[in-house]
Amino acid sequence: MKTVIITGTSSGIGLDLVKTFDLNGYYVISLSRNNLPITTSYSENVNHINFDITNNDDINSLIKLLKSKYTNIDILINNAGKLISKPFSDFSDSEFKSIYDVNLFGVVNLIKSLLPFFHDNSHIVNISSVGGINGSSKFPGLSSYSSSKGALNILTEVLAIEFKNGPYINSLCLGAVQTPMLELAFPDYKALTKPEDMANFIYSFSTSNPIMFNGKIIPVSISNP
Repeated sequence: MKTVIITGTSSGIGLDLVKTFDLNGYYVISLSRNNLPITTSYSENVNHINFDITNNDDINSLIKLLKSKYTNIDILINNAGKLISKPFSDFSDSEFKSIYDVNLFGVVNLIKSLLPFFHDNSHIVNISSVGGINGSSKFPGLSSYSSSKGALNILTEVLAIEFKNGPYINSLCLGAVQTPMLELAFPDYKALTKPEDMANFIYSFSTSNPIMFNGKIIPVSISNP
């Protein structure tokens, strides 16, 4: 049975990814600061861990668990994200950096820590944003969020060169999906895409065999926002 690690799983797309991978017979390691909702039932193959991607102790605890229970990681989906919407001039240094800590540096530390568990055909999928693509529409209030996603995209391209013998790594740059994060950035906007629909797409992309993409920055968007 294959194993997937998914971050940011307590709501939105991440929660639907847990459900989708579980229904398709994967061992699912679910990582989120909050618990999974008790209103949904999961199989015994789902292992949820309260986890802060910016906390090195949490990453070290995850590595200990992997060494004791799992041999390989087939898929890593870096879905955890943080967004604060406010004018650039109103950001404090700590607020701006906190978004980079989750959206970029936490991903860096997690990938680096998991390298011994990947095999040549493992797939790392970074969940990014259309706002992080050069030349795409940009919106006021998202200076830290969009720039952190842009950095994540460049990281993806560089690591694909360094990992030329595997694992594969790609960025899916999502447009508007009706999630709590979208509601935070655009309170009055109603997206056409539901979290479960995007989760199904991400599942299909991350499990494709053979993997047809490596180091690619792929927009997945009906609208932005």
